[in-house]
Order: sequence, then structure tokens, then C-alpha cells
Amino acid sequence: MLEPLPQPGSESGPEPGAFAVDVRDGRVGRVAGRAGEDVRLRPPGGGPEWSCPPDALRPAPPGVALRARVTEINREGQLPR
Repeated sequence: MLEPLPQPGSESGPEPGAFAVDVRDGRVGRVAGRAGEDVRLRPPGGGPEWSCPPDALRPAPPGVALRARVTEINREGQLPR
């Protein structure tokens, strides 16, 4: 289950591995870690990571997180048989 992200202004951030939505542009990413005060996100379909301020992150809704996970699995080529 996804951990809720802190409210804006909170000191802590999302847990690494959780899916989050960058509300600035709607991109979904898996939290990869921190870069200074920003949170680093990795797109589920591959591509470059990007930085996002913690107050611009929201938890990914379950359907969005599921879609992102399926994208990761498809990219890895490891669909269950």
C-alpha cells in the first residue's frame, strides 16, 4: 500500500519506492531518493529522473500507481505467464 505523502511544509518526504504525482505537470514517478531538499522521481517507463519540490508531490491514486507498476513490469519484460 502506498504511504501518504506529507502535507506541504512538512519536514519529511515520501518513502523511496512509493509512486507520487508531480502536480506541476502531472507526471507520475517512483521516488528514487533526495537531491538536497528536492525529491528525485524516476518515470515508470524509463527515462531520465527529475527533481521535484516535496510540496509539489501528491500520492499517486491506486489506479495510477497500478498503471505505473504495469508499465514497469512490461518494460522489464517479465509479465507473469
